[in-house]
Amino acid sequence: MTLEDLISAAAPSHQPSSVRGFRKDIQGLRAVAVTLVVVFHVWPDLLTGGYVGVDVFFVISGYLITSHLLAKPPRGVADLGAFWARRIHRLLPAALTVLVVTAVATRLLAPSTQWAGTAKEIIASALYVQNWMLASSSVDYLAEGEAPSPVQHYWSLSIEEQFYLLWPLLMLAAFFVADRYRRRSTSVVRAVIGGMVVVSLAISVWQTIASPASAYFITPTRMWELAVGGLVATVGSLSATSRGRGLAALVAWAGLAAILVAGTTYTGETPFPGYTALLPVLGTAAVIWAGTQSGASPTGLLRARPVQWLGDVSYSVYLWHWPLIVLLPHASGGSLGILDQVTIIAVTLVLAGLTKTYIEDRYRHPRPGAHLRRSYAAAAAGMAVIAALGSAQIAESTYRTEQASAELANALEGSDPCLGAGALHRGPRECPTDPTAELVPSVDLAAADRSDAYPDGCWTNQPFTARVTCTYGDGPRRVALVGNSHAGHWLPALQILAEKNDWTITTFLVSRCTASDARQRFDTAEMSQNCYDYGQWVQEQTSGDAFDLVITSERQSVPVLGQTMATTGPKAVAGYVTYLRDWAAGGTNILAIKDPTFPGVDVPDCLAENPDDHSACSAPREDWLIDDPLVAAVEKVDLPNVTSVSFDDLVCEPKTCRGANGGVISYFDNSHLSATYVTTMAPYMDKPIAAALNR
Repeated sequence: MTLEDLISAAAPSHQPSSVRGFRKDIQGLRAVAVTLVVVFHVWPDLLTGGYVGVDVFFVISGYLITSHLLAKPPRGVADLGAFWARRIHRLLPAALTVLVVTAVATRLLAPSTQWAGTAKEIIASALYVQNWMLASSSVDYLAEGEAPSPVQHYWSLSIEEQFYLLWPLLMLAAFFVADRYRRRSTSVVRAVIGGMVVVSLAISVWQTIASPASAYFITPTRMWELAVGGLVATVGSLSATSRGRGLAALVAWAGLAAILVAGTTYTGETPFPGYTALLPVLGTAAVIWAGTQSGASPTGLLRARPVQWLGDVSYSVYLWHWPLIVLLPHASGGSLGILDQVTIIAVTLVLAGLTKTYIEDRYRHPRPGAHLRRSYAAAAAGMAVIAALGSAQIAESTYRTEQASAELANALEGSDPCLGAGALHRGPRECPTDPTAELVPSVDLAAADRSDAYPDGCWTNQPFTARVTCTYGDGPRRVALVGNSHAGHWLPALQILAEKNDWTITTFLVSRCTASDARQRFDTAEMSQNCYDYGQWVQEQTSGDAFDLVITSERQSVPVLGQTMATTGPKAVAGYVTYLRDWAAGGTNILAIKDPTFPGVDVPDCLAENPDDHSACSAPREDWLIDDPLVAAVEKVDLPNVTSVSFDDLVCEPKTCRGANGGVISYFDNSHLSATYVTTMAPYMDKPIAAALNR
């Protein structure tokens, strides 16, 4: 018997039916899905592919919604309105409740540096467009390094809501075509859904290769997963026929195994969704299609009372667990320990049980005789309240930022010799350290305290095909600034020196990519090649006498091919050695600035959480020291026109590195120097840079 025979036998001869009775296997699948997701988020090293639990949810949702629409096909606006009203009652009360609680908890627990960003995501989540917001920020260089928000997980709910909006319209069109042209409705619906699967899967594979960061979140790359569930709804259950009943248990076990294999073997390096999502998606579809309740099937495990209870509360578990993971460290004062992790699980289950009983069940169905307008009015009111809360938080953050900007301007206009890097230059006798000093910029402004290269759009971003440059100053001496973001953070000092010394600064800045002969291991082979090509282009543009001095500085944050470490390694150094030699061969005058030490933790967040003791955001200098393959290569090249300089002593004390020096916040995130701090370094960078320029 072929698979086609089984499908044909399982499919009803009339209009496909909805779910016949309560499906304990599907309820058990919900428990499996939420377990995968929660364990992955709490213990990511224990279940590296647990994120596929979201894909299991997608298939289940597609199956159930399509089953209901097939049982009661939408025939007009009234049917569509009733369908969407049911979705409102089923999903919005719990989702909006969690958003309100999270908004308040963020204001009370999270540092002020995260208030505005979280508020924006809460609004996006309430409007169910969070996935598109995350897709945008995932490829936005300005968002790199930002802490995850406590509502980030609403991206999957946004996709489902967008599916619920589109799907009944698609079914309405399919049934209209079937009636209009006297076609069998099952065949038309199946053809429409099958077409959706093919098109969306093709988009998913393409986008996962071309733009993997955004592909993870956008609706077109995920729609096929829900559509696969819908396709299963059109063919009935395998176990419903005598010919398929014996095979159903085997199919169900194979499907469950596929889900578990994906959950345990996939990692963050797995291209996803794309074709790799087929394993958990088809595995889930197989379990649902099997539809067996026999003791020999996985249903024997899935219908266990604890599993069924977890399936019952799975929606609320999903809603609550992530805000707890993100916000608890702010209350406990550090990273999640085993006690924190166990607490998260326990509190999640308690909150989920209460939410299921007092919110989900209470508001699941509209009151008898209630007009649909009430459902939509209640939904609009709930969304409006959350939008108002978020907007108020954004307004407060904006006001604090404006106040901080004024304070910063006043500080820079003064003549304090101990401001910023001046304190380290003069030493502790002249400029004693004050761990309680008022900081500039304030922590509310620090994350935006970046060089002009950011607002001016001076970056070549992924996939590295653009060729972007910016020019500052108009003096006769020409200086090129080459590198990635750890070159860009030197721009404020160079602008000051350019104005003082009559220079013109031209930037060749790229995100993450390095100007080297070593090819880096990006998400796709295409991006790796584009990065290499960009480096070759920069060398051509800056070689010889095109500039009087080329200043280069980089952080090796992406490993080179064939090397696991992202900092100094033989392949990284070798790539810079050949690149520098070719660059210098035509007489290019090159100065490499050592990548300064950095903490690896978000400094503004740390300072915001420790306003009365800045020393909490400091560490022994050896803990912050990093290797720099570019500077190591300069030493190997050993040419008179290729030199390096280190300004580490202007960033760290001899034995201690701090998140703030001389009353100035040193970093705007976990590794990049703030524009204000680099500005205070300018007087002390002048002499070594001028010496290199004039040699």
